[in-house]
Amino acid sequence: MAIATGEAGIHGACAPEFARVREVFADNFARGTETGAAFALYIGDEPVVDLWGGLADHRAQTPWEHDTPCLAFSCTKALTAAAALRAAERGGHDLGAPVASWWPEFAVRGKERVTGEQLLAHQAGLPAFDRGVSVAEAADPAAMADRLAGQAPEWAPGTAHGYHALTYGWLAGEIVRRLDGRTVGRYVAEEIAGPLGLDLWVGAPDGVLDRTARLTTGRTGRTDRAPAANRTGTDGGTAPPAASGARPADGPPADGPRARLARDAADPLSMFSRAFANPDVAAVPGRYNNREVLRAGWPASGVITTAPALAGFYRDLAAGRIVSPDTLRDALRPRATGPDRVLHLDSSFGLGFMRPSLTFAVPRAARQGAFGHTGAGGSIGLADIDHGIALAYVMNRTGTELSGGLRAMRLIKAAYDCLR
Repeated sequence: MAIATGEAGIHGACAPEFARVREVFADNFARGTETGAAFALYIGDEPVVDLWGGLADHRAQTPWEHDTPCLAFSCTKALTAAAALRAAERGGHDLGAPVASWWPEFAVRGKERVTGEQLLAHQAGLPAFDRGVSVAEAADPAAMADRLAGQAPEWAPGTAHGYHALTYGWLAGEIVRRLDGRTVGRYVAEEIAGPLGLDLWVGAPDGVLDRTARLTTGRTGRTDRAPAANRTGTDGGTAPPAASGARPADGPPADGPRARLARDAADPLSMFSRAFANPDVAAVPGRYNNREVLRAGWPASGVITTAPALAGFYRDLAAGRIVSPDTLRDALRPRATGPDRVLHLDSSFGLGFMRPSLTFAVPRAARQGAFGHTGAGGSIGLADIDHGIALAYVMNRTGTELSGGLRAMRLIKAAYDCLR
């Protein structure tokens, strides 16, 4: 690969035929929409793009390095799903069977027939806790699972789907805990990240947190040249939900799904707000920069990763190194498609993985083979089994869009344009 240097302090390597990706990555900084970010792309096992730039910490003026990890929010869900699929495959368990066959406490209040597949496909009707959960309580996956097991569903399980923004991790994670005995964080470390040499953690140790990028929600200007006074922002603010590049305030028509989403986002009692704001990270100092939150490794939203590691996860998943090709092929078959009871927009899910839809926007060429997961504020991990690629984008300035926003979309489009 050719070394990329120059504009906006961009570093790394990029194959000549993917020069357009480097240009778009640099342009995101030139537009003033980035603080620090990284993008990685594999074709098969070959790395063809590995770029980084900007600041990992705008307060300390710490530069983003090749090994700078960053919180990638709901990109975690794909790891948790892969762990559940692997644990079931290794143990010979049928995820199409009722959850009660391995989690007896779950079979109450109309959930007796809920299957493991429905947990993974956001169909269980448990998108939010029915009472407040503290950040400290959320560090105990067994306690979180127990709470959800005792709840009544918001809809008849299997009849609809809705994005389980935070509860997903403790529901899908219980598949791992019950079938294998390990937490998602430990399973990912011992079965996926460690053996495959991936710098990603669902619950990071202090040594990793010491070099983790600091999140900001503010507009910081050009991070390579702007005066220090312009490089400030609101730290660790609660990031927007993981959905699509459209802003919920885009509005008309007044009765359309985006308008309903905007109204729900402003209503603290709506299913949308309850799904995204409990546990309430805004109640702790530093919010998503808080070490208690990051150390806990919430299995729906807590992965800390580099871009090459997240892309490497998808590379290895597509190559059959995490689950068998048959298991992955079945997991990619859409189980829930259409209007989302939480997001209102159309979404599409296989067993834990997003498929192309309004909430997982991809270029036209990717609409058949792409799968992956977005993360709140803009991060994304994606693989395409038709084109044989895997990519990831992580950044520390959480955008105002719902995730999978314009910065990520421009990079992904550039990558597919280069493939042609």
